Amino acid sequence: MSTRITLRQQLRQLIRQRRKQLSVLEQASAAADLAAQLTQSTLIQQSQHIALYLANDGELDPFVLIQALWQLNKQVYLPVLHPVVAGYLLFVKYDRDTLLYPNRFGIPEPLVQCHHIMPVQLLDIIFTPLVAFDAAGNRLGMGGGFYDRTLSQLPANTQCKVIGLAHNCQQVDSVPTEAWDIPLTQIITPSKHWKFS
Repeated sequence: MSTRITLRQQLRQLIRQRRKQLSVLEQASAAADLAAQLTQSTLIQQSQHIALYLANDGELDPFVLIQALWQLNKQVYLPVLHPVVAGYLLFVKYDRDTLLYPNRFGIPEPLVQCHHIMPVQLLDIIFTPLVAFDAAGNRLGMGGGFYDRTLSQLPANTQCKVIGLAHNCQQVDSVPTEAWDIPLTQIITPSKHWKFS
């Protein structure tokens, strides 16, 4: 158990360092490629309520995609640290004029207002950030477990697609998994789209 946790920590450190070494130009190119790939996809065309995130720590930046979704009149939501239930996320509507405030990790998020919260099971797509992934759809996050806890609330027959977004350099041979890890149904990088059964 402790060896696997150590492996996860070492892998997390290695891949975080790898993605932070991407240049501003490489980051911008990856963001544009992601948006171009997704805005034309059936996946987006058939979805209305889409959760994304604001990039932090060298993550693949989906902001170009968010702007494209607004142009397509899609409803966009951002993850917010749950103000009552520690360790969980809420998804709150995000428009062009939404004011953002840094959370305790310094990540901008909208204020929680009841009429702007979208229950997780009613989202069409949840695009998640990740640190590392493998070809089996296993995801290694930042270690807080926020997404795993929140996604565990989805019913088995959910229509919500949970899709990881990552740079190509974040793929590894194998992610050491734990019982609480929620595997992803799809992972998208600027150059490839994996689908897992």
